[in-house]
Amino acid sequence: MDDDGQGNQNIEIRTLIKIDRSNVTVDFTGTSRQVAGNINCPLSVAAAAVFYVFRCLMPAHTPACAGSFRPIKILALQGSLVNALRPAAVAAGNVETSMRLVDVILGALQKAIPNKIPAASYGSMNNIAMGHEACKNQPGWDYYETLGGGMGAGRQGEGLSAVQAHMTNTLNTPVESLEMHYPLRIKRYQIRYGSGGKGLFNGGDGLVREYEFLSSAHVTLLTERRLIQPWGLQGAQGGQPGKNTLGEKNLPPKISFQVEEGDSLCIETPGGGGWGEI
Repeated sequence: MDDDGQGNQNIEIRTLIKIDRSNVTVDFTGTSRQVAGNINCPLSVAAAAVFYVFRCLMPAHTPACAGSFRPIKILALQGSLVNALRPAAVAAGNVETSMRLVDVILGALQKAIPNKIPAASYGSMNNIAMGHEACKNQPGWDYYETLGGGMGAGRQGEGLSAVQAHMTNTLNTPVESLEMHYPLRIKRYQIRYGSGGKGLFNGGDGLVREYEFLSSAHVTLLTERRLIQPWGLQGAQGGQPGKNTLGEKNLPPKISFQVEEGDSLCIETPGGGGWGEI
């Protein structure tokens, strides 16, 4: 993972997948211990990521029920990043760590079934929260959204651009609605052309969304894939990592900060990895 929001970048998620004729074991032994930052993941969220990947590989008519997942066994040490215990902070575990778990599981499976697994997608929900407490001269407001990115390419073709993928389940917030209800102006909202990895099939491009603040506010970013790019497969390039900037200042993947009227925050989301040699 990129970091834990506390300056620690030496964080690992490891998995070993064993498959026999009737059972699958997903073993997270070797994954880092839970950390001080809020990227820790409850076991239920880790399980959701595991089940999601295998559900994608099942025939379309397979029921999405407990019986379909019964042959899948998950091993994760208590107190680890993917089986965190109280009082570990887990706010980003559901949104960011879950996305990276999908990357890890797909990456492990591609060694066994390379033609069925796509390259890494953008790998972050790109969470943005902002708002202002009510005071004498200004009413309170708060707003939160996630942003899409580029999907990984696969044997069947190129990845989609500027979409929500994997563990996300949110829709685009229209610019008109955002500007009508909040003291914000969207200066740019566009595809981040060229951010997908090059290959026989190119990865999808991420997006660019730039906010201008019309009044002071507090902002929190929870993002990933800003330091480590989404990987490509079968000799293709990885997607470009994302980038967060406030004016001309580069921001870390996870940060809380104050903005003033006229400030501009630009989020450039990662592209997906490519698939196959050119």
